[in-house]
Amino acid sequence: MEFHARTTLFAEGCHGSLSKQIIKKFDLRRDSQPQTYGLGLKEVWEVKPENFRKGEVVHSMGYPLPSDTYGGGWIYHFGDNLVSLGLVVGLDYPNPWLSPYGEFQKLKHHPLYRSVIEGGKCISYGARALNEGGFQSIPKCSFPGGALIGDTAGFLNVPKIKGTHTAMRSGMLAAKATWDALSENKDAGSTIFLYDYEDALRESSIWKELKEVRNMRPSFHSPLGLYGGILYSGLEAYLFRGKTPWTLKHKGKDHEATMHADKKPKITYEKNDGLISFDILTSVSRTGTNHEEDQPVHLQVDDWDEHAREMWPRYKGVENRFCPAGVYEYVEDESKDFGKRFQINAQK
Repeated sequence: MEFHARTTLFAEGCHGSLSKQIIKKFDLRRDSQPQTYGLGLKEVWEVKPENFRKGEVVHSMGYPLPSDTYGGGWIYHFGDNLVSLGLVVGLDYPNPWLSPYGEFQKLKHHPLYRSVIEGGKCISYGARALNEGGFQSIPKCSFPGGALIGDTAGFLNVPKIKGTHTAMRSGMLAAKATWDALSENKDAGSTIFLYDYEDALRESSIWKELKEVRNMRPSFHSPLGLYGGILYSGLEAYLFRGKTPWTLKHKGKDHEATMHADKKPKITYEKNDGLISFDILTSVSRTGTNHEEDQPVHLQVDDWDEHAREMWPRYKGVENRFCPAGVYEYVEDESKDFGKRFQINAQK
């Protein structure tokens, strides 16, 4: 299927398949720092009335993640006895034995979380990737024939874990710029470039908001690690407010931080109790995910065996652990090198 339009606005969310091609084709990241990412895992619970405090918002940081791993959790009370809780893990964590899903299940057993959800019922589960690069990682957002908006461009406010408002605002700005450009250029055969969109972004609340918090996420790469990041972020939030003359840089691309499995201690997670914590297949059953019977699998690996030969000795199956839905898996297969076969589990 092909769509033909003079202007296309890309709103694929974080690290979309088409957006990656566009960014590469037009070299839109040539003047920005690498995008960094986080993985967010979330559940919605129906809790006991005595544990519900309508409108209460709680953010936590640190536990259960090790001190060299960025991330934090939340509890939001909303609706009628409903609670959203979750954990975001920065994907620049160094230990390949770490499982974001396992950390999330462990988090729920902390008294802060357990006291809220104990005796309740988990009714849904989900997970998604987040852009965490912020202001430094915003690419060029306009290109011949289109523009990037929302999370595709990386407009997430990381400290607030909030990006809906910036996504909506960028969509409005892009729509106006598109209307103006098409109104001025009636030649159907000519190329449209949304110059006004780039200018409007820089004059908008999006630019101001993201610039103010630009140094918070990269501050966690200081020699003081987690504690240095917390201290600096506090100063930014209450004193500096983004007015410092410097802009901190990200350490690099997330995957570059992953160490070989033999260089980090193995992490073993306790068995889930089925009341507070759950196995991954039970959680996946609560996502409501469904695909058409003939829908092509969008995850592609050029050479399955070569991937396993290259990655298994280094990371001992990190794919099994970083995926929050059990999609990637190494299975026992004596006919393969190292006795392991890499596969993608997709709904048929």
